[in-house]
Amino acid sequence: MTNRHPDNDPATGVTETTRRARGTAALAAITGASGAAVIDSLADIAPELGEWILDFAYGDVFARPGLDHATRELATIAALTASGHAAPQLEVHIGGALNVGCTPQAIIDIILQMAVYAGFPAALNGVAAAREVFAERDLLPLTGVDHS
Repeated sequence: MTNRHPDNDPATGVTETTRRARGTAALAAITGASGAAVIDSLADIAPELGEWILDFAYGDVFARPGLDHATRELATIAALTASGHAAPQLEVHIGGALNVGCTPQAIIDIILQMAVYAGFPAALNGVAAAREVFAERDLLPLTGVDHS
């Protein structure tokens, strides 16, 4: 009996190298330098975690064809906001969402939606993370916001 990942199958031609290449490409397309910095920061203490992020999270999940990068990033922002304890990762994915074409207002709307399901503290923390990323990119104040 073999214990191999379904995407590491010689019959399909998908190998660990293929997964790593897909993951590296998806990470670069979405997060740019911030995602690579996360992977690099793990090299001296937990390189396997960086490999899992590249191979599984980005090579298998983010590279899937069913959703575009913008939709995946908005879903990720919702999940990280709802978790309430992932501000650094939330900032990376807010930046990623901007990189793939999401508007600042769409990001804020997703975070506000989480107040209903995850509570106001989680939404407040999400807005604080968004403020950091938006400020770094000179996107504040948000203008043309519809508050109706």
